[in-house]
Order: sequence, then structure tokens, then C-alpha cells
Amino acid sequence: MIAAQAKLVYHLNKYYNEKCQSRKAAISKTIREVCKVVSDVLKEVEVQEPRFISSLNEMENRFEGLEVISPTEFEVVLYLNQMGVFNFVDDGSLPGCAVLKLSDGRKRSMSLWVEFITASGYLSARKIRSRFQTLVAQAVDKCSYRDVVKMVADTSEVKLRIRDRYVVQITPAFKCTGIWPRSAAHWPLPHIPWPGPNRVAEVKAEGFNLLSKECYSLNGKQSSAESDAWVLQFAEAENRLLLGGCRKKCLSVLKTLRDRHLELPGQPLNNYHMKTLVSYECEKHPRESDWDENCLGDRLNGILLQLISCLQCRRCPHYFLPNLDLFQGKPHSALENAAKQTWRLAREILTNPKSLEKL
Repeated sequence: MIAAQAKLVYHLNKYYNEKCQSRKAAISKTIREVCKVVSDVLKEVEVQEPRFISSLNEMENRFEGLEVISPTEFEVVLYLNQMGVFNFVDDGSLPGCAVLKLSDGRKRSMSLWVEFITASGYLSARKIRSRFQTLVAQAVDKCSYRDVVKMVADTSEVKLRIRDRYVVQITPAFKCTGIWPRSAAHWPLPHIPWPGPNRVAEVKAEGFNLLSKECYSLNGKQSSAESDAWVLQFAEAENRLLLGGCRKKCLSVLKTLRDRHLELPGQPLNNYHMKTLVSYECEKHPRESDWDENCLGDRLNGILLQLISCLQCRRCPHYFLPNLDLFQGKPHSALENAAKQTWRLAREILTNPKSLEKL
């Protein structure tokens, strides 16, 4: 048994060093190319509207606020200034979303975003996004990359297609540090020893983002209050949870397997599903020794089996907001197809670790 485990870990490490590292290098190269174009567009936006200041800065070889959705799809979070005069309200009525309401007694004229405040005193995510979309469309026509970049039509999101190869969504957002949303108040679960109190404090201090984007949990049935709502995002908190042991290596292997074998019709699976399942696996195996390098095979198998189970049940709960289903709106046939494909992949890796050379 131990020999089989060691064999699997050996092949997984080989896979990581060859396939995962070359994937990372290719994506890094793409990110540089994409960020040059996006920075140029955002510079033009800033000239027209100084409230939208580009926050796309490179720090220690990574761009803050950039998420890789797939090797050809990216999201850039544009942090807006000064949310000050608003109260953050997440009462659970909109899963995965919250609203920003003018605090009592505050005059709307005191807000930097005065023209985006609704009659009921909410700062409208939709109105800000609509204004931003107009500015980006104008900037695309003026920027020095106008020959290779165009706006994606038929969406209220701000999306750019670059060199007909990459799609980048640019999402206006507020950074909320030092507070923690009520809808995630159940975390961490009291009976689970992971993560320890110090890590929990770090994660909660990291806070979350409020994004101006279409909230897929509402699935088209948006009332005006809902379209004014902001989407909760925990990217930095999630990254902090995955520090230590072989967690990040495990995620890297999963992303590479997804890109190569689970990029399926109907787009049932993305990198975020993989990241979510690694966090759940950390809860199931809370000891640091469970994440030693020699446990990589066990952890990967556990996550692939969990993924199959989620696909078969057609439900993948968000890690911090379990009422939010990450499979909402995905076609059932696409989830079924992904379950079969993941099962084939898991069986292949488990019964014949050498198959990783071809996967």
C-alpha cells in the first residue's frame, strides 16, 4: 500500500514539475501581455473619470486583483476609493450579495458617488458598472492597443476581448478590510480544528471584496434592489487559507487537470470550483501532517471523489457562503458529463499513476 502511495506521489511530483510549471509559465506570460493592454485602457479611463483609478499594480511578480479563471479568461478587480459613508448590509436575503446603504443622517452630497445613489439610499452596483462600461468603451477607441482590443457586447459586465484570444473582465469593487460579513459568521466551524485561531484572525483581517457584477445566484429574476446589490468575493482570504504543506501544489495539479481534460461544453467547471474543494478538504483533514508532500496523492484522490459527488448532486456550496451554490445555472447535462469525465480521470490516476505522463 505504501509502495503504491509513494509511486503515485512520485508521478504527481513529476506531473507538477513538467505540466503544472509549464502551465504556470505560459499563464504568467499571457498575464503580462493582457495587463499591458488593460493598464493602457484604464489609464484612458482615469483621464476621463478620476474616480476610477487603476489599481492594477504588480507586486512580487503578481498583479494585485487579477484572478485567473482559465488560461484564456481573466478577471481584473478595480478597487474604488472611499466607501466611507455607507453601511454594509448583508441580511441573507440575496445569497452571495450585499447592499451598501447611506448611513442614517448622512447627506448624499457628501458621497464621492452621489449620482449612483438610488432614491432609497443604496449605492447601486449596476449604475456604477454602467457608467464604467461607457468609459471603457470610449477608452478602447482611444488607447494605443485599439487594433487588438474590443469590448464584448451583449452583457452588462465590462469585458474586453484581446487579440481574439483572451477575455478579461474588469470589475469595479470596494475592498472591505477589518470587517467580516454576517452571512459568513458561521465560519470557522466550532468542532473543526482547522484553521487555527491565528490563521482565522489573519483571514478575517484580510476581509473581502464587494464586486459590481451580475449575481448569478439570482439567475435572471432581478428586482431593482437586487441589481443594485454587490457580490461578495473572498479571493485574498481564500489564498491565505491555502498556505502551507502541499495545498497549493494540490490546487495547481487540479487546475492543470481541469484545463487539459475538464474544459467541457456548457463550462461546468472552472478553477474556482477546484479552489473551493481544496478548502473543504482542509477541513476534512485538519492536521498539518495530512498535508505533507507524501500525502499529495491521498488529498488529490479525496478532492476528485468529492468533485464527482458534487457534480452528481448538482450542488457545490461556496466555502464561506454555503447557501450559495456554485453550480447554479449550469446545465444538468454539462454537470453529468463532467461527473463521468472526472470519474474516468480519477480511476485512471488511481489505478495507473504512470498514466499522468499522458494526461
